[in-house]
Amino acid sequence: MQGFEIEGERQAVIGPEAERVRLDRALAIAFPDVSRARLQDLVKAGHVRRDGVTVLDSAVKVGPGTVLAVVLPEAVSAEPQAESLDLVIAYEDDDLVVIDKPAGLVVHPAPGHAAGTLVNALIGHCGASLSGIGGVRRPGIVHRLDKDTSGLIVVAKNDAAHKGLTAQFADHGRSGPLERAYLALVWGLPEPRVGTIEANLDRSHKNREKIAVVRGDEGRHAVTHYAVEAAYAEAALVRCRLETGRTHQIRVHMTHRGHPLLGDAIYGGAFITKAARLSETAQGALHTLGRQALHAALLGFAHPRTGEHLRFESQLPPEMANLVAALAKS
Repeated sequence: MQGFEIEGERQAVIGPEAERVRLDRALAIAFPDVSRARLQDLVKAGHVRRDGVTVLDSAVKVGPGTVLAVVLPEAVSAEPQAESLDLVIAYEDDDLVVIDKPAGLVVHPAPGHAAGTLVNALIGHCGASLSGIGGVRRPGIVHRLDKDTSGLIVVAKNDAAHKGLTAQFADHGRSGPLERAYLALVWGLPEPRVGTIEANLDRSHKNREKIAVVRGDEGRHAVTHYAVEAAYAEAALVRCRLETGRTHQIRVHMTHRGHPLLGDAIYGGAFITKAARLSETAQGALHTLGRQALHAALLGFAHPRTGEHLRFESQLPPEMANLVAALAKS
């Protein structure tokens, strides 16, 4: 299988002698000058077509006669650029900064989000105070929030702080005061009203963009503690405390229990019709929210240099608070 270029698009045809293989492996063979990780990113970003159709899953199988096409975007600087974006800062010192992130803000530059991210904003805000490996000035991302999840996130401003904070998050708070609690609006009423969800998580085999609960000997260990704070006619306000911090953990765990988050387009699709049962005011508030109803409300940790216990709380953003108020009146 040999790749070739036509009008700026790189193409390859899988020969009749080849066996069925994963898409990313086939691309790596056809275009050996491009790293496999880079090719996987291009697939996720929608820059790869299989027989003329865009494909977003690197794990799909391709076989003899398949025509692959890849568009390589022009190279951009590996260093994120500084941008002037408004940030709500809950706390800041020479070692770290705690941000109250709004929904819609991507944390780290990635394919499709090269600019306008929290990292770009922090570089613009912190300037020369940042230090980094190899001389690249960039903040240390210790943990992340989904683009459409609002709330508290801590970011290291130097390597020593990054190392200390990362150790706490990797330890899941067993040796320190790490606290992470979220407020979520879920469909239905979880029973029991206080409990623990312990279920391993991994990438879904059916849809690589999703996370799924897997058998106990697979995936990564994940534990969520929850408590119902308020019950409404069709939904409940639940406080979720993370013992581990996996991708989409709360969203997947609550869906696994039969209580997906309101507004969650990825994991709550089967419950979309339940919105019709809400009052007209609540339906309008849910539409205005336009995202999963999840907010990082509490963050606590030991300062990586002084050891001081820092603890921060964030109020629900107005659009989520309005939905809670509308549900309470239903």
